[in-house]
Amino acid sequence: MIHDEHHHHHEPHRSQNSGWLRAAVLGANDGLISTSSLMLGMAAAQAQPTTILLSGLAGLVAGALSMAAGEYVSVSSQRDAEHADVRIESRALREHPDLELKELTNIYIQRGLTPELAHAVAVQLTEHDVLGAHLRDEVGINDAQRARPGQAGIASAAAFTVGALPPVLLCWLWRGPGLGVAIVASSLLLLALLGYVAERIAGGGGWKGATRVLLWGTLAQAGTALIGWMFRVSVA
Repeated sequence: MIHDEHHHHHEPHRSQNSGWLRAAVLGANDGLISTSSLMLGMAAAQAQPTTILLSGLAGLVAGALSMAAGEYVSVSSQRDAEHADVRIESRALREHPDLELKELTNIYIQRGLTPELAHAVAVQLTEHDVLGAHLRDEVGINDAQRARPGQAGIASAAAFTVGALPPVLLCWLWRGPGLGVAIVASSLLLLALLGYVAERIAGGGGWKGATRVLLWGTLAQAGTALIGWMFRVSVA
């Protein structure tokens, strides 16, 4: 019974979600805030509904492609650095295997193992996967966290699109006056919900996340609405 309890014991850790959660929240927040603010600014400038809708669609496409390109370039740079580290470590293992084994042993000693146990662990890991052991414990690279530019670019574009779609769809379906008010109310509600859910997934209470996102979303919308109101150029 005790053996089974230990065998099935598992502790889920919230930090394991930090990578994808950060990217998803950043993309969705950016899409919702930038697109709704852009459309609100056009509404405050007394633009026609079709012009507001067109500006929202243009903001969605441009923002999604910008997010994809930026993330792809950024993660590609990270991948290039990882490949360079792999080449450096591979050469060091070929030319100085004894020194590399000693270096790995010292890493485990610094983590709290006795010198004898650290050496035994280093030897066994070297025999199993020498390059993988050094990349993981010396450089900090592992397969689960390897840079994937294409995946990162697609995920960022998708997250931005999901965030930008609600105000665009609202403008497309809206009939009658009050479009600006509807954009503000719906986008702030969605921002609060997004911030709440994101913090709950991360293990928090949710309300701080909702408040943070609401604050910045309100500032962005107020700024663009002020610009639109100041110029009030009606675009046919």
